[in-house]
Amino acid sequence: MNKSLVPNGLTSLNLVFGMCSIINTFNNELNMAAICIILALVADGLDGRAARALGVSSEIGKEMDSLCDLVSFGAAPAILAYKLYLYDFGALGWVAAIFFALCGMWRLARFNVNTSVVHGYFMGLAIPAGGCLIATSTLFMNGIGYNVANLGLVYPVAVMVVAYLMVSTVHYPDFKGDGEKLYIVSKAVAAAVFASILYIGMDAILYAILFAVFSSYAIFGLINNAIALKGGR
Repeated sequence: MNKSLVPNGLTSLNLVFGMCSIINTFNNELNMAAICIILALVADGLDGRAARALGVSSEIGKEMDSLCDLVSFGAAPAILAYKLYLYDFGALGWVAAIFFALCGMWRLARFNVNTSVVHGYFMGLAIPAGGCLIATSTLFMNGIGYNVANLGLVYPVAVMVVAYLMVSTVHYPDFKGDGEKLYIVSKAVAAAVFASILYIGMDAILYAILFAVFSSYAIFGLINNAIALKGGR
């Protein structure tokens, strides 16, 4: 048996879940569409580990990974966000959804060319985290019965902010122990955000936990990077 079939199969599964998400969105099954994006994240996390464990890492595998990520964490979340509420904003909704997908593409391209330069942190919010922010926020709002229309213009702006974070130069820690310094203030704020989301989402605790993980990480990176810059790095 060709050992590369295992990691390549997992990478392909990432794309399968991304396509399932898009199809579920078209069928107005938004929770299932969001869950498929999270399942794509699981497959995405396993393929690299499998490749390293089997000693079959390859350039074609890396290319496959990026192409699948663009669908599962770029296009699928953008379509989900559009179906959820962005369509109510006409041209602005189109712009927000397309901007998210474009930023995801740019984020992946920059990551691929900077792999030998950037170490110990992620430059910009990783596209799986950005896509899962859209997915988990959808699950969270639906889970607690919150009407997304109450957000008004905040929603398309939030989608575009997440998109911008992916292409920003904000340093997000990779938690591998040899990268960014983690400041106590950013830890405290992230913990407060995490706890607040859990409190609000007690009636849908699993969805609340998932949303809290990605939202607190996004906020943590912003604050941690701001503190580091202020310190003269």
